[in-house]
Amino acid sequence: MDNENYNQEVFTLPHDVVPLPTKGVFYRPKKESFKVGYLTAEDENILMSPNASREGIVYTLLRNKIYEPGFNINQLLDVDVQAILVYLRNTSFGSEYTFKVMDPKTGKYFETTLMIDEVNYIKPKHTPDDNGLFTILLPKSNKTVKCKLLNLGDQKELEKIKESYPDNITIPVVTKRLEKQIIEIDGNDNRGEIVKFVPQMPISDSKHIRNYLSECEPKLDLDRTIIAPSGEKVTVTVAFGAEFFRPFFWL
Repeated sequence: MDNENYNQEVFTLPHDVVPLPTKGVFYRPKKESFKVGYLTAEDENILMSPNASREGIVYTLLRNKIYEPGFNINQLLDVDVQAILVYLRNTSFGSEYTFKVMDPKTGKYFETTLMIDEVNYIKPKHTPDDNGLFTILLPKSNKTVKCKLLNLGDQKELEKIKESYPDNITIPVVTKRLEKQIIEIDGNDNRGEIVKFVPQMPISDSKHIRNYLSECEPKLDLDRTIIAPSGEKVTVTVAFGAEFFRPFFWL
């Protein structure tokens, strides 16, 4: 296991307990909440770095601010990452989030402010088994597969695969993703058999897995409807890019 819990030794520093939307059912060990530290002056170095990517900022903050001995942050699912980021931002900068949006009627950008102190959870439609897996019957091949939700570590690996391919080569994003999601086919968990099956999977089965798993993970309700200067309604989604933290350093 990668050592991605560097701040284990400082978990007694000032912190709050942040409940996890997933309730930790997908993790080993299972954790319903995390001790998460506050952003400090040292963390400003990360937030102000002009060359830091969104992924780099998020990963470093998670590594430094989660005070849970023995927990590998690569296990984290997106929704729990988002809950921790909302906590870090609210406790450091307040709940007002100001950003620019384009008016769809005039094509001009305007500034709007959202309150993100209270974020509702959207409950999943399906419940995992005791191992955090979901059983799915494929409509075309009639095979039964057990699948998992991709975690932070899986996503990092997929990004590395994408970066390893030249620009003129088709990147097997779909198949590589399915290889990670599928844990078992008709009771067979042999990785070689799974890798062999995936490229030949009917596209309707691939789509079914994608749609089914999208209903399996709890989500944060990050959509907000605002009124543009022209009077048009605009639906915006709170994004967790570098700007989620950085506007305070651009004033």
